[in-house]
Amino acid sequence: MSPRRSYDQYCSAARALDVVGDRWTLLIVRELLAGPRRYTDLHADLPGVSTDVLASRLKDMERDGLTTRRRLPPPGAAYVYELTGRGSALLPVLQSLGAWGEAELGERRPTDAVRAHWFALPLLRALEGAGLVEVRLEEGRFHLHVGAEDGPVYGDGPAPGEPDALLSLDTATCTAISRGELTLADAVRAGRVGVSGESPLAKALRET
Repeated sequence: MSPRRSYDQYCSAARALDVVGDRWTLLIVRELLAGPRRYTDLHADLPGVSTDVLASRLKDMERDGLTTRRRLPPPGAAYVYELTGRGSALLPVLQSLGAWGEAELGERRPTDAVRAHWFALPLLRALEGAGLVEVRLEEGRFHLHVGAEDGPVYGDGPAPGEPDALLSLDTATCTAISRGELTLADAVRAGRVGVSGESPLAKALRET
């Protein structure tokens, strides 16, 4: 485990950066907001991180009370990492950082990796109310737990149960929403986002 470096400044922002300011730490939090993940899954969805750096960051995050590691019962019998309450409390930090970074997205570069579930947090910012939402893109599916007070806020793949709303859209539309160029409500009105479902959440989306 690497020794903790500090800015040695008596400032809450500096103290926070002592804990989460290292490269990759907040992106690991982004992945773990989807719930418990195995090391191999984290490595696959964090292209560019070395195995040594990922292992080191996970140890640091466990030491700092952001994550825990536990062994799944048989037949899984694998270790998974998950956020603690303190780690989950970083969701609004990531949401604010993502909103601030919308203007930095620009056009996708040839070297840019992309995963469907990386659009989860921008869409979560655009949704109000509560319910389970499944999103279908060309790159794949993911689901959102809108208004969740605890537990995962999103997950990769189809919804674990009948979704309250199903959103179908293309990557260009999702990218425009992520950049702040298009609101979800405007995209629905323009027919660029299909909304299925009869829940209050789905009806509210169609009526925006």
